[in-house]
Amino acid sequence: MARKPLINAPAPHTAGALGTAAVMRQVLYTTLPGLATLVWLFGAGPLLNVLWAALVALAAEALMLRLRGRPLALHLSDGSALVTGVLLGLSLPPGSPWWLILIGSGFAIMVAKQLYGGLGMNPFNPAMVGYVVLLVSFPLAMTRWAEPGQPFSLSHSLSLFLDLPGADGFSGATPLDTFRTWVGNAPLLAEQPILHGHVAGAGWEWVNLAFLAGGLYLLARRVIGWRIPVGVLLGLAAPAVVANLVDPLRFAGPLFHLFSGATMLGAFFIATDPVSASTTPRGRLIYALLIGVLVWVIRSFGGYPDALAFAVLLLNLAVPFIDYYTRPTAYGHRSKRQ
Repeated sequence: MARKPLINAPAPHTAGALGTAAVMRQVLYTTLPGLATLVWLFGAGPLLNVLWAALVALAAEALMLRLRGRPLALHLSDGSALVTGVLLGLSLPPGSPWWLILIGSGFAIMVAKQLYGGLGMNPFNPAMVGYVVLLVSFPLAMTRWAEPGQPFSLSHSLSLFLDLPGADGFSGATPLDTFRTWVGNAPLLAEQPILHGHVAGAGWEWVNLAFLAGGLYLLARRVIGWRIPVGVLLGLAAPAVVANLVDPLRFAGPLFHLFSGATMLGAFFIATDPVSASTTPRGRLIYALLIGVLVWVIRSFGGYPDALAFAVLLLNLAVPFIDYYTRPTAYGHRSKRQ
């Protein structure tokens, strides 16, 4: 005889909701197309990044849980630390040395997550906190990317990962870097093939399409809601359309912004973090739209070519304000104050 489910949650009692561990597994599975595309374009470097970042995240989580006197099996099994490590590893340049990943992943878990009380208590996205710490502390290592479509051999990727003397593999810049370099210079800009003949630079459109496919699967399975990814993409595309119409030689078009950098990874996997994102329906849309606008502003006028991490963290800071002013009216009441 089948055992009846034990309901130990407060009302209202609903069936079919995914638990934390199940949600984290779905997120991990849907990052695989993007990871496979990165490996295809760059070699084994992205895979090494993800594996090492995930291992460090789990070790840091276990260490902090032990220090806080919390049960290891219960908290490690929810998969949140693993997802943090994977998302950080996907965001790092291929060929990142082991010590760089160790610092970023360890900081994300130990400081940005556990020092705030663990899962559900952290006000900021831990993976993006780790990324920003690395970007500010080690800007050269974090902004040097290999040429896509020319993957390193396994031995070369291992040499870069182990930071062996003489290992060199940084031969190119991202399309966002290239656009920022030549922006405002019409003759030189027209000569850059990375901005012509491809939607967003050779290879990068495929990376974003792969993450888009994973994100659409999450939407179809209702693991994430539509408001945040749609809001991020709309908030990024709308100012890009207007600015490109005004001055196409200075401002890239919407397709370039949507399919370059970490746009799809950020819209579907990072901004949708249920802990640090807005919690009200209207608030989620406002939160996401502002992230998209901030990404465009920082890409176009700021000091960093890709700005998703900064935009997400700034809006994480604004979440309490957004939630307070977008509270829905409680059932049975006529106004929000009742």
